[in-house]
Amino acid sequence: MTAYLIPALLLAVSGLALGRGANVYDALLEGGRRGLELVKTILPALVMLLTAVELLRASGAMEALTCFLRPAAAWLGLPPETLPLVLIRPLSGSAALALGAELMAAHGPDSLIGRTAAIMLGSTETTFYTISVYFAAAGVKKTRYAIPAALIADLTGFAAAALTARLL
Repeated sequence: MTAYLIPALLLAVSGLALGRGANVYDALLEGGRRGLELVKTILPALVMLLTAVELLRASGAMEALTCFLRPAAAWLGLPPETLPLVLIRPLSGSAALALGAELMAAHGPDSLIGRTAAIMLGSTETTFYTISVYFAAAGVKKTRYAIPAALIADLTGFAAAALTARLL
């Protein structure tokens, strides 16, 4: 049934638009034009973020940061194996999902590390991606307090994920 839902919805919307006398083709062209303009404003930020994530992984900076942050992770109650996820999640959702899958494959989805990673993925945001995309789309140049506030929220989410996984 769900295979027919989207085509039926498109057909119903097109029929309604034609019934009202709207020029559906021109409306689709205008929507496509606006979409391409949005992609043009967002694309540089996306390329930069993907490049930064790959540089972190390929350069060895991820391992160095993980070693440096181990004492802080222990203080917060985070399993040290989840530190790469903590570092990547604010930058890239797809890279974070890949790291989460690696953690679950290595340690098991029901282990403390697997549960913590799953909760982290569900309770935190790709901060820099979200800020760059939405602020670029809105034309905001200065993020002011948005990035520090979002990173504090992410840190709170990571710590709460570790606590929740330990309690449950």
